[in-house]
Amino acid sequence: MAGATPQLIKELREMTGAGMLDCKNALNETGGDLEKAVQALREAGLGKAAKKAGNVAAEGLISVLVNDDFTKAALLELNSQTDFVAKNENFVNLTKEITNHALSNEIASAEVLTTSVINGQEFKTYLNEKIATIGENLVARKLALVSGQVVNGYVHATGRVGVVLAATCDEAVKDKAAALLRNIAMHASAMKPTVISYKDLDAEFVESENKAIRAEIEAENDELKRLGKPLKNIPDFVSRSQLTDEAIAAAKTKFEEELKAQGKPEKIWANIIPGKIERYITDNTQLDGRFALLSQAYVMDDKKTVEQAIAEVDASIKITEYIRFELGEGIEKKEEDFAAEVAKQMGK
Repeated sequence: MAGATPQLIKELREMTGAGMLDCKNALNETGGDLEKAVQALREAGLGKAAKKAGNVAAEGLISVLVNDDFTKAALLELNSQTDFVAKNENFVNLTKEITNHALSNEIASAEVLTTSVINGQEFKTYLNEKIATIGENLVARKLALVSGQVVNGYVHATGRVGVVLAATCDEAVKDKAAALLRNIAMHASAMKPTVISYKDLDAEFVESENKAIRAEIEAENDELKRLGKPLKNIPDFVSRSQLTDEAIAAAKTKFEEELKAQGKPEKIWANIIPGKIERYITDNTQLDGRFALLSQAYVMDDKKTVEQAIAEVDASIKITEYIRFELGEGIEKKEEDFAAEVAKQMGK
């Protein structure tokens, strides 16, 4: 039987993920028999990837690396099958090495990463060798590269959430902006905003949430009424994007009419109405507080929004990009009966 041919080498690489030279040698040693070549690679510790590739990799680590002048950052999600492996020093070092590779070579996506060369090897070969060593399927699932005038990020101590932010600012306040972005990244890791500004929220999503949030509050009020407690205001809107000048003017007129009906002197209205307008805006922008970063109550000081916290540091700071990775988000992990899994591993 013929030995290694270009077509057989290609097929064996696709089946096992092993390196080209290893595939060629295995095929020559087995006379071109693919099945025997796969087994030979597995026995040599080079074909474990073929056995592990079908296993779901939903654990792992998120890694963030920022360059020295805070102008560029890489954000990586590297998955393993088990939390045990994710805590292994070899896996931790692997995550750091891949993140550094991405940052140093300005690799902006997982797709481009897989076609890159790392430490003189094709990335797929490099990763498959790590799979063979570690003994679990590994997947570089997500990668982002963020560049800007000032960039910073944060990864939670557990390694399960990472955030990177970019901003523009006056050059004189760049250091302050970099420190602020790290704190805001920490905020975003906990509060899970999906967009930077309420202006970025999809109009259809806002409309659907308008109905849902009103229904939530109405249900809460039913319970509050039963308990004899003060009821919450039912909002007309849920986002600042819905609050036109006309809507705010109409609310102001309503408040004036209420004060007049209560017999409040008109000369004190100016002291009362601004607070009512502020409360009205808060009640009618609840969606923004859930999903828009700038509208959220700042975790470092919940008496102000993130937008207000930024303005207090310097008005020139404007967030331009926000990316958040959460480990395993979107992956459906197959759950198996533990006893059945043990039996399967023991060949019963």
